[in-house]
Amino acid sequence: QVQLVESGGGLVQPGGSLRLSCAASGSIFKIDAMAWYRQAPGKQRELVARITRAGSINYADSVKERFTISRDNAKNTVYLQMNSLQPEDTAVYYCNADALIATMTMHAYWGQGTQVTVSS
Repeated sequence: QVQLVESGGGLVQPGGSLRLSCAASGSIFKIDAMAWYRQAPGKQRELVARITRAGSINYADSVKERFTISRDNAKNTVYLQMNSLQPEDTAVYYCNADALIATMTMHAYWGQGTQVTVSS
């Protein structure tokens, strides 16, 4: 199986920055797209940013020009640099990966989530 382990969440003041990391491990043949989602209390989970293996990227309108997604294919790791954070960015952030595993089947995997709180 595949495990996704996120790190880098925490408490930050408005206008501050955080960098999230998500490392995938396990019986991985290849990872295709990787993404970050978030879920605020009482709201549905939403896509924040997504990056394909080839480097094609898309962002939610609410985070454009503030957040940057990147990945290291050799390390099966995806990052999310978050700048100019605002209270409305407060949520649990989840990593997602589409992985081709040893059985040559593609599956979607999720991390356990990391809390990001933006507050003064």
